[in-house]
Amino acid sequence: MKLPHKAHVVLVDGENFVVMRNKGQPFEPNLELVGRPDLSLTNFSAGVRHQDPGSQQPERNDLNELARAAAAAEWLNAKAIAGEIDQVLVIADPKKLGEMRRHYHTELEKRLVGEIPKTMIHDTTDRIAEAITAA
Repeated sequence: MKLPHKAHVVLVDGENFVVMRNKGQPFEPNLELVGRPDLSLTNFSAGVRHQDPGSQQPERNDLNELARAAAAAEWLNAKAIAGEIDQVLVIADPKKLGEMRRHYHTELEKRLVGEIPKTMIHDTTDRIAEAITAA
Protein backbone atom coordinates (compact mmCIF):
# COMPACT_ATOMS: atom_id res chain seq x y z
CA MET A 1 0.00 0.00 0.00
CA LYS A 2 1.14 3.48 -0.76
CA LEU A 3 1.11 5.63 2.39
CA PRO A 4 1.52 9.32 1.55
CA HIS A 5 4.23 11.34 3.30
CA LYS A 6 2.82 12.96 6.46
CA ALA A 7 -0.29 10.73 6.42
CA HIS A 8 -1.62 9.78 9.83
CA VAL A 9 -1.84 6.15 10.90
CA VAL A 10 -4.21 5.27 13.72
CA LEU A 11 -4.18 1.99 15.60
CA VAL A 12 -7.22 0.98 17.60
CA ASP A 13 -7.99 -1.96 19.83
CA GLY A 14 -10.34 -2.44 22.74
CA GLU A 15 -8.10 -0.60 25.19
CA ASN A 16 -5.76 1.63 23.18
CA PHE A 17 -5.79 4.39 20.61
CA VAL A 18 -2.46 5.38 19.05
CA VAL A 19 -1.85 8.07 16.44
CA MET A 20 1.29 7.96 14.30
CA ARG A 21 2.52 9.85 11.26
CA ASN A 22 4.51 8.77 8.23
CA LYS A 23 7.71 10.77 8.01
CA GLY A 24 9.04 8.48 5.28
CA GLN A 25 8.28 8.05 1.61
CA PRO A 26 5.03 6.58 0.20
CA PHE A 27 6.48 3.09 -0.39
CA GLU A 28 8.94 3.24 2.50
CA PRO A 29 6.93 4.36 5.54
CA ASN A 30 8.80 5.56 8.60
CA LEU A 31 6.36 5.99 11.46
CA GLU A 32 6.68 8.35 14.39
CA LEU A 33 4.40 8.51 17.42
CA VAL A 34 2.14 11.56 17.47
CA GLY A 35 0.21 10.67 20.60
CA ARG A 36 -2.22 8.52 22.52
CA PRO A 37 -5.34 10.66 22.78
CA ASP A 38 -7.57 10.11 25.78
CA LEU A 39 -11.02 9.09 24.61
CA SER A 40 -14.28 9.56 26.45
CA LEU A 41 -16.41 6.45 26.11
CA THR A 42 -19.88 7.89 25.64
CA ASN A 43 -21.31 6.07 22.62
CA PHE A 44 -22.57 2.63 23.60
CA SER A 45 -24.89 2.31 20.60
CA ALA A 46 -23.32 -1.01 19.62
CA GLY A 47 -25.33 -2.62 22.44
CA VAL A 48 -28.53 -2.14 20.48
CA ARG A 49 -27.33 -4.65 17.90
CA HIS A 50 -26.31 -7.25 20.48
CA GLN A 51 -29.56 -8.23 22.13
CA ASP A 52 -29.59 -11.97 21.36
CA PRO A 53 -28.41 -14.37 24.10
CA GLY A 54 -25.36 -15.57 22.09
CA SER A 55 -23.91 -12.10 21.78
CA GLN A 56 -24.38 -11.36 25.48
CA GLN A 57 -21.40 -13.56 26.36
CA PRO A 58 -18.52 -11.32 27.51
CA GLU A 59 -15.93 -12.87 25.21
CA ARG A 60 -18.12 -12.23 22.17
CA ASN A 61 -19.20 -8.70 22.92
CA ASP A 62 -17.54 -6.10 25.09
CA LEU A 63 -19.46 -2.86 24.88
CA ASN A 64 -16.55 -0.88 26.31
CA GLU A 65 -14.29 -2.05 23.49
CA LEU A 66 -16.89 -1.15 20.86
CA ALA A 67 -17.47 2.20 22.58
CA ARG A 68 -13.71 2.87 22.34
CA ALA A 69 -13.87 2.16 18.59
CA ALA A 70 -16.81 4.56 18.25
CA ALA A 71 -14.94 7.19 20.29
CA ALA A 72 -11.87 6.79 18.06
CA ALA A 73 -14.02 7.36 14.98
CA GLU A 74 -15.59 10.42 16.59
CA TRP A 75 -12.12 11.81 17.43
CA LEU A 76 -11.01 11.24 13.83
CA ASN A 77 -14.23 12.86 12.55
CA ALA A 78 -13.54 15.98 14.60
CA LYS A 79 -9.95 16.21 13.35
CA ALA A 80 -11.05 15.68 9.72
CA ILE A 81 -13.81 18.30 9.96
CA ALA A 82 -11.38 20.77 11.55
CA GLY A 83 -8.87 20.14 8.76
CA GLU A 84 -6.22 18.83 11.16
CA ILE A 85 -5.96 15.47 9.37
CA ASP A 86 -5.62 15.34 5.60
CA GLN A 87 -4.88 11.66 5.01
CA VAL A 88 -5.39 8.76 7.39
CA LEU A 89 -4.89 5.01 7.47
CA VAL A 90 -6.86 3.04 10.07
CA ILE A 91 -5.49 -0.21 11.50
CA ALA A 92 -7.86 -2.11 13.79
CA ASP A 93 -9.11 -5.63 14.30
CA PRO A 94 -12.10 -6.44 12.06
CA LYS A 95 -14.73 -6.07 14.80
CA LYS A 96 -13.48 -2.64 15.92
CA LEU A 97 -13.01 -1.54 12.31
CA GLY A 98 -16.62 -2.49 11.56
CA GLU A 99 -17.82 -0.44 14.51
CA MET A 100 -15.68 2.53 13.48
CA ARG A 101 -17.10 2.47 9.94
CA ARG A 102 -20.59 2.92 11.36
CA HIS A 103 -19.47 6.28 12.79
CA TYR A 104 -17.33 7.68 9.94
CA HIS A 105 -18.31 11.19 8.88
CA THR A 106 -18.20 11.95 5.15
CA GLU A 107 -15.24 14.31 5.73
CA LEU A 108 -13.29 11.47 7.31
CA GLU A 109 -14.27 9.08 4.52
CA LYS A 110 -12.80 11.55 1.99
CA ARG A 111 -9.51 11.52 3.86
CA LEU A 112 -9.14 7.75 4.31
CA VAL A 113 -6.24 6.33 2.32
CA GLY A 114 -6.95 2.81 3.53
CA GLU A 115 -7.84 0.38 6.28
CA ILE A 116 -6.00 -2.69 7.51
CA PRO A 117 -8.12 -5.19 9.47
CA LYS A 118 -5.45 -6.41 11.91
CA THR A 119 -4.57 -6.07 15.57
CA MET A 120 -1.14 -4.42 15.57
CA ILE A 121 -1.27 -2.04 18.50
CA HIS A 122 1.52 -3.84 20.38
CA ASP A 123 3.77 -4.37 17.33
CA THR A 124 6.89 -2.34 16.69
CA THR A 125 6.78 0.55 14.25
CA ASP A 126 8.94 -1.49 11.86
CA ARG A 127 6.41 -4.36 11.84
CA ILE A 128 3.55 -1.91 11.32
CA ALA A 129 5.42 -0.26 8.44
CA GLU A 130 6.02 -3.72 6.90
CA ALA A 131 2.31 -4.53 7.16
CA ILE A 132 1.42 -1.22 5.48
CA THR A 133 3.87 -1.86 2.65
CA ALA A 134 2.51 -5.40 2.16
CA ALA A 135 -1.15 -4.33 2.19
